[in-house]
Amino acid sequence: MIRKIILWGVVCLLLISLLPAISCSEGADEPPAGNPPQLLASVPSDGENDVAEGITGITLRFNMNVTLVPSPKITLNGQQVTNLQPGLNGELKMTVQPLQAATDYTLLIPAHTVKSPTGHFNALEIRITFKTRMPVPPREGLSPQAEKLLLFLRQQEGKATLSGTMANVNWNINEAEWVHHHTGKWPALNCFDYVHLQSSPANWIDYGKTTVVEEWWNSGGVVSASWHWNVPANSGEEDAYSFYWGSMPEQTRFDIKKVDDPASEEYKRMIADIDKLSGYLKLLRDRNIPVLWRPLHEAAGNIGAYPNGEAWFWWGAGGAEPFKKLWRLMFDRMTNHHGLDNLLWIWTSQMTDADWYPGDEYVDMVGRDIYNESGTVKMNNEFAALQQRYPGKPVTLSECGNVATISAQWNAGARWLWFMPWYDYERTLNPGSEAFLLEAHEHAPISWWEDALAQPYVLTRDDLPDLK
Repeated sequence: MIRKIILWGVVCLLLISLLPAISCSEGADEPPAGNPPQLLASVPSDGENDVAEGITGITLRFNMNVTLVPSPKITLNGQQVTNLQPGLNGELKMTVQPLQAATDYTLLIPAHTVKSPTGHFNALEIRITFKTRMPVPPREGLSPQAEKLLLFLRQQEGKATLSGTMANVNWNINEAEWVHHHTGKWPALNCFDYVHLQSSPANWIDYGKTTVVEEWWNSGGVVSASWHWNVPANSGEEDAYSFYWGSMPEQTRFDIKKVDDPASEEYKRMIADIDKLSGYLKLLRDRNIPVLWRPLHEAAGNIGAYPNGEAWFWWGAGGAEPFKKLWRLMFDRMTNHHGLDNLLWIWTSQMTDADWYPGDEYVDMVGRDIYNESGTVKMNNEFAALQQRYPGKPVTLSECGNVATISAQWNAGARWLWFMPWYDYERTLNPGSEAFLLEAHEHAPISWWEDALAQPYVLTRDDLPDLK
């Protein structure tokens, strides 16, 4: 018996001596080297209580790039978030339903959902809470039709986007007719241009003849208007006006800084042109037609985008301060002096121009013009940045050309309130031409339009309610 006890003790000692070797042997469940991801910041931030309504994007930033477990159960107020996009720089982006005003929100990410490159998961639940602000009331003094249009557009934020076309040069619906000819559907919006104001009225252009605008509105479409504002060219001759010779800084001697000098010829020209255009816009006001009004677009040009960047038009050549003074002068002159209560004012951002913004009281919406961008990352980032920078102001793709499909943009989170490809001069100049029958296009071919119009969230003219 004693011999058996001794032998058993020896066996136990041998087993104990082998334990360290077994625990460190190859194939054991030892956690990989590294650290779990840590949340650094979020947009909206945790505890924020003044978040703008309508936002559709939430971004989390970790201290390392992250991935997610299959079918992660991330929720916002109990509803599962399905559009999740882990990316570079430790960002995790997600698209959600438009945030409602005056609402408390809680974003929950369960433990063991977010994974580091070394295989470590968040050990604890991530909880982010925030609250949206009270709804922004429409600007006071709008006509009933303009207020109705603005409220309708706000209701579409993040849920739907209006399709739009740009008149070929200025005063027609040629591009809309081209889209309808090839797809059987009318865009919801058509934008006109008062580019030839200095020549109207003439036998070839007369903005006093508003039949084309009235018919578009009466057919259920939304009316927009822009103004490539021409001023005397370098020659100084009064008849030397044209878009190509009178609006770019290197082509005109016109000095926007004279906006501070009422005695100057430049100031007098500004007032005269604003007054003349206001007379034409009154014709639309008197017919109860609201206008999405987009003047002085792309003012900053490339200023701030890279060293030695320059303005593209004379109204931006003097810098931010003269531009803002001109915008406010135009707003006051048109709104208060001429009583144009049918205008909804759209300011176009160049992304590097936050100090060019005229102010909330002078802007109803914010636009962005994007060309030659086939990917969705930049477009989504810019859309989200504008939503955050200008809370309460709907964000539109006010011009575009050769960009990612609308379905790709929408799925990536860039849910513009409307979109509008620029016109192709040769394609749609003459609706009776052979060129009009082709599906190719300088900025948006019919295949691009077919993708857009196939989406249930893209509104056509027939999808719009009665806005009169």
